[in-house]
Amino acid sequence: MRHSSIDVLRTIAIIVMVVVHFLENLSGVREWSPEGFGAPLFTFLTGMSYRLWLSGQEAKQKESSEISKITIRRGLFLFGLGFVFNTFVWLPDDLFTWDVLTFIGASMIVLNVVRGFRIPLMLLTIFIAIGISPVLQHIAGYDAYWANGYFDYEHTLSDVLLGFLVTGYFPMFPWIAFPITGFMAGSVIFDRKVRQEIVLKRTLFIGLALGALAGATVVFGKLFPASSIAGLLPSWTMYPASTVYAMGTLGMTLTLFVIFHRWIDLSRRFDRSQGVLAVAGTFSRHSLSVYLLHHVVHIWPLWIYGMSVAREPSRYWGNALPWTISLPLAGAFLILCYFVLRFMQKLETPTIESLMRWLCD
Repeated sequence: MRHSSIDVLRTIAIIVMVVVHFLENLSGVREWSPEGFGAPLFTFLTGMSYRLWLSGQEAKQKESSEISKITIRRGLFLFGLGFVFNTFVWLPDDLFTWDVLTFIGASMIVLNVVRGFRIPLMLLTIFIAIGISPVLQHIAGYDAYWANGYFDYEHTLSDVLLGFLVTGYFPMFPWIAFPITGFMAGSVIFDRKVRQEIVLKRTLFIGLALGALAGATVVFGKLFPASSIAGLLPSWTMYPASTVYAMGTLGMTLTLFVIFHRWIDLSRRFDRSQGVLAVAGTFSRHSLSVYLLHHVVHIWPLWIYGMSVAREPSRYWGNALPWTISLPLAGAFLILCYFVLRFMQKLETPTIESLMRWLCD
């Protein structure tokens, strides 16, 4: 069963990621771009969508072993796709940067294990993933891998494994907390044996509390930078994903989901086949295709132009265009992408999503 609230939130996540990548990669804008908000929402919804998919498989009375096989095949497909993406979209030296696709593929395999956990054990796993991350980052020497502002590693087994677990763009720690939280929230909220209104109120309270705690931590650190207490508080950083960042963005995702779920799904005031919900449904169903395509259309021209002019593919990285051009280009891409996807739907053209279902299901 599809939930329009999830479609809308996934579309918001995709729009944020497209805007951020166009601004950063073409114009070098980081100060005011919405960096750090798209990926938490997207990975959280990965876990929630898996919970809904799992319920559908269980309703069809599929064996647990068969569900595991499908889940692992999907995870390996996405994991392998991540390496293909790194090779052909980024430069070959960036094969093991551990971007979001490899993370989602790995998280699918983890979720196959987590689906057998009870809620308290899921909570404990989330707390451990977030709590242990600063320690692991310190032990691994995180800053040494990010001295130039991006993940820079040696092609050695230790660096590759550390990148996957701790130091890459989207390492397992602490990012695995997001899909597990999404899976846990879906397990509780969509459980027909509980009163949904009570669960939604509690989830909203937890989301607001996490957001407020993270916000208070950041504000205190800025107001009293000389305080000894402020020195012990973690700052808001995505690279590395700090404790306060994880708490704040988890609070944001939980709060947004409850609001949109009550407003869209439970009110039944909207027709999902028309208007904004129809647009969101299109982007959500093809979110993987949009993610891949938007990199191709703005990264490849950078490489080609850099090679043709300066014999260096990354020569114009972050300084190719002013933001007044790159931002409208992001909007134009999204509009054009929507009409292309609708046209492909009418023609029943195969997509990366349909290929994954054909190979894995």
